[in-house]
Amino acid sequence: MSAPASTPPAEPAPSAPAPTRRPALSPSRATDYKQCPLKYRLRAIDAIPEPPSRQAVRGTLVHAVLEDLYGLPRPERARERADTLVEPAWRRVLAGRPEIADLLAEEGHEPFLAEVRALLDNYYRLEDPTRFSPESREARVEVELAGGVPLRGFVDRIDVAPTGELRVVDYKTGRAPGPAQETKAMFQLKFYALAVLRTRGILPAQLRLIYLADELILTYTPDAEELERFERTLGALWAAILEAGRTGEFPPNTSRLCGYCAYKSLCPAYGGTPPAYPGWPRGTAESAEETHAEAVAD
Repeated sequence: MSAPASTPPAEPAPSAPAPTRRPALSPSRATDYKQCPLKYRLRAIDAIPEPPSRQAVRGTLVHAVLEDLYGLPRPERARERADTLVEPAWRRVLAGRPEIADLLAEEGHEPFLAEVRALLDNYYRLEDPTRFSPESREARVEVELAGGVPLRGFVDRIDVAPTGELRVVDYKTGRAPGPAQETKAMFQLKFYALAVLRTRGILPAQLRLIYLADELILTYTPDAEELERFERTLGALWAAILEAGRTGEFPPNTSRLCGYCAYKSLCPAYGGTPPAYPGWPRGTAESAEETHAEAVAD
């Protein structure tokens, strides 16, 4: 998605790594490596935590409310009912990451929750949740492609028509992509289409990105041959990541996005020093919570 015009100062990144996790490709991790190999390393291998951002927390909260909404019977999914789900979801998010309160210490949380409710207003202008029930909500998908390429992620919603056609839906709380950013959006759609195809053996009839801020829906109809080519692209990307993991060579790649990177203080391109390379992780897989947070940020 397009970055804001101004460049805020990046907050210092913590230097203490979290326990090792076994890396896999998600849309965000694949994008990280293509954008900046060092950023990929610090996130996926060193597992250095990042400070929460207002935008990410807002996305997490909206996703939580929509998940709860579709857990209700269809007649109960009126707009007014959705408002009652905001406060309980906020308390859950805050309980999971108490440091989030610091983001809103100055203004309080009510203006922030008002932003969430405004996004819900937009959602109801795009879809009527009383007219259908999804097959699954926040579904974890994990599959190993040919050649050992591991894919992992969460799909916000999967709808199945009475005739059997399958639709994958992903909510976005940021702005819709401009022409220069549409490639990233299509990358994510193809990623989910391929994951569903390989886990279920079903080619989705439609994939849908719902941009709540702009009240815009981006749809994509996947093609089996195109997804086979995309699978080979992911294979080449994973091979490059494994080679970098073997050698420890994850060079920084500077761009205008560096101003928004939480790891800027550790980047040699800006006078920083990354921690010593810990080696390729051989620990346990990422927890569901960690992977879900990455999916919401995508």
